Amino acid sequence: MTLQQEIVGNAMQMAVVNLSPGQTVYCEAGKFLFKTVNVAMETRLGGPSGGPSGGGGGQPRGGSPGGGMGGMLRQAMGTAMQVGQRALAGESLAFQYFTAQGGEGTVGFAGVLPGEMRALELDGTRAWFAEKDAFVAAESTVEFGIAFQAGRTGMKGGEGFVLEKFTGRGTVIIAGAGNFIDLDPADFGGRIEVDTGCVVAFEEGIRYGVQRVGGLDRQGVMNAVFGGEGLSLATLEGSGRVILQSLTIESLANALRKAQGGDKQGPTGGLFSTNAG
Repeated sequence: MTLQQEIVGNAMQMAVVNLSPGQTVYCEAGKFLFKTVNVAMETRLGGPSGGPSGGGGGQPRGGSPGGGMGGMLRQAMGTAMQVGQRALAGESLAFQYFTAQGGEGTVGFAGVLPGEMRALELDGTRAWFAEKDAFVAAESTVEFGIAFQAGRTGMKGGEGFVLEKFTGRGTVIIAGAGNFIDLDPADFGGRIEVDTGCVVAFEEGIRYGVQRVGGLDRQGVMNAVFGGEGLSLATLEGSGRVILQSLTIESLANALRKAQGGDKQGPTGGLFSTNAG
């Protein structure tokens, strides 16, 4: 069944989800706001099916796929693998599940930064990838996984080194900082280049990469040192939906440090920034 939800608010949006009797939605720990009394809440380590990528959303209660001790062992190993992936990615280790009992129920969720939220509808044909910490909540039929960018892209990708992956069918709600803009690289010659911290989410089929800002010449050094982008830009190629955000976590952190008198970025705004972390 379709997840009935409404995104409300302006500068700090939240999602209000209306659950049918027996319907389940899950969220990352720390994204829950409120619920009606007839909505049961359960915290678990595993994804919707306890698999390493949340696979097989048909088992929202984590039932053993093979039965007996062998099935229980496979489920435990899958859950341990998923928890290990999330720990390595710096994500929260647990999910919270909400199920309406004895009638319709309501649950509220929000992100952790001032900005927008977006509900994505998955039809089972295309996965979605999102930046780390973008996930807010999803139907139990949506499978959650972690995708690591390998090789040179991963080494240079900054925020894009770890991506959240959503597959299956149903609604998934994501959040970002600032305002969102939807783009299709195909409308801009098939390729766009953006600050690595501006990417919120993109459809499967979009090729994500990282490139150096300019060459090792005078202008390239000027871009890296004074441009505020460091040495790399994210590249998005192909045809499909891309969601960007107007505020990066790094720029927000720099603004807060400056307001507290601890700005160490100085006049360069780029490679020579000395802020901690």
